[in-house]
Amino acid sequence: MSLPAIAVKNLFKTFGDTTVLQNIDLAIPQGQVSCLIGPSGSGKSTLLRCMAFLEEATSGTITINGEVLGFTENAQGVRERIPPAANRAIRAQIGMVFQQFNLWPHMTALGNVSEALKTVHKMSRKDAEERAMAQLVKVGLEARAGHYPSQLSGGQQQRVAIARALALKPKIMLFDEPTSSLDPELTGEVLNVMRDLAKEGMTMVVVSHEIGFAATVGQQIAFLDHGKILFTGAPQEVFKKPRHPRLEQFLDTYLDRGASMLL
Repeated sequence: MSLPAIAVKNLFKTFGDTTVLQNIDLAIPQGQVSCLIGPSGSGKSTLLRCMAFLEEATSGTITINGEVLGFTENAQGVRERIPPAANRAIRAQIGMVFQQFNLWPHMTALGNVSEALKTVHKMSRKDAEERAMAQLVKVGLEARAGHYPSQLSGGQQQRVAIARALALKPKIMLFDEPTSSLDPELTGEVLNVMRDLAKEGMTMVVVSHEIGFAATVGQQIAFLDHGKILFTGAPQEVFKKPRHPRLEQFLDTYLDRGASMLL
């Protein structure tokens, strides 16, 4: 049996006196789409940021393809920081797409996607732009390569952000509510790109309120509430009736609550 792409064990995260995540255990399978769902403030985005080491967990461990990220922790709970160079190499396996597009306004779509390849990976301009263009083709934006962010719709900007992450050739993609700032029509074009990535076998962890996407594309669903994972399972298990009462209450707050009928 292959190692999980991401393994989270006994993870806690506090901000001051506030515990945001508690006793999180979660395995993200290789080549599958895992969706984190739950109400706002349940800790989904914080968990995703810990997986990317954008937030440091207070305790517990995260491994990426079998390599410990950030800190090791012994049986006595003593933590030791991973050397920076090793940690950077582990983090390089992860690409992340945020709610906000965070594109450089003074660069074209092509420039936004190729910039890190040139400055961080020291690729030649020609090679960087060839790889960047290939990713813009993948997200259906080759005709917009010369356009600036202000000339693109929100959906197009988010697709550029996805292309930028993919250009770095990550093994795992993390999505933090990538459609939350888009209207329904633009949401669809971003979700379609994500569906295509899923078909290609990209390992993905998606925080989203798009319950229909989770129900039909997600292969593992984790439901969080008040910083805890209440349960994890395949969509057929998570959405079938009778449901967990807290999930039933959660789904009833969304117009999309009929998504489980698709299963």
